[in-house]
Amino acid sequence: MNTVSAELNIGTETHQDRLARPGVSEPATSVAQVDSPKAPGFAEVTAIEPLAHDSFAAELHGKWSIGGRLNGGYLLAILGRAARAVADHEHVIAASAHYLRSPEPGPVNIAVEQLRTGRSATQVRARMSQAGDACVEALITLGHLVDGSVPYWNGGLPEPAHLRFDKARPLKGPTPNGIEVALLDQVDLRLDPGSMGFAAGTPSGIGELAGWLRLANDEPFDSISLLFAVDSFPPATFDISLSGWVPTLELTAYIRATPAPGPLRVLQRAGLIHDQRVDETCFVWDSTGRLVAQATQLAGIRLG
Repeated sequence: MNTVSAELNIGTETHQDRLARPGVSEPATSVAQVDSPKAPGFAEVTAIEPLAHDSFAAELHGKWSIGGRLNGGYLLAILGRAARAVADHEHVIAASAHYLRSPEPGPVNIAVEQLRTGRSATQVRARMSQAGDACVEALITLGHLVDGSVPYWNGGLPEPAHLRFDKARPLKGPTPNGIEVALLDQVDLRLDPGSMGFAAGTPSGIGELAGWLRLANDEPFDSISLLFAVDSFPPATFDISLSGWVPTLELTAYIRATPAPGPLRVLQRAGLIHDQRVDETCFVWDSTGRLVAQATQLAGIRLG
């Protein structure tokens, strides 16, 4: 399919309003009814091996890619695992990554530096390099997530979509404009029918995608795999106009709680598109409706 051009028409319509519109529930799309994928576990594909002091090796798996480019959240999760290996605290609670160049599938080296450790947090710098070239640089804060804690206030959050997991539509590649998405064979990613207009060439212009995410073999999410979850969805700009690759330039993630068992609800929103760059915001809830992660990112984009 050719790139779809759409006028930017960001109004007051909400995701729930869009679900109620006639004709949006059954767009033509490339989907299949699938069970949880049988693929290598996330812990396996993000495994690290100690080399020397504050240095690790990892193997990047090519199937965690979009259009041949490895997913940024997947790369950040590997850096988060290396940071956790040297920290005095067990959970990643914040991470900010800058993507310098896209690594190829295969071996990489990770260098970590513990910048500070205190009673409540440890800060670590982590760098991924390949063949001597820096690929991703991140600052990562680790702390302790308290099981069973409840928010003091959450009035600034959007509401998660209420569509059941089994009523959402599994998404498979390629994209309507022909980009292969090998990543979709590694996870179970499902969109609300109201988010599927882009697949029929009729994006709504709202700039919002909502749905669910489940790891292969129902592997539980933790503070490491949540770093992937906040970058797992297609670009929310697809709900404005289809484009090619939307490369992440910078990604900041906050991990707020350890998820309850089960799939995650995800809401991805686009903000401003300007000078071939877009900012996106992601909210992630666990199966009980508790916010467990959120993120913002700046990405490059070319439209029409």
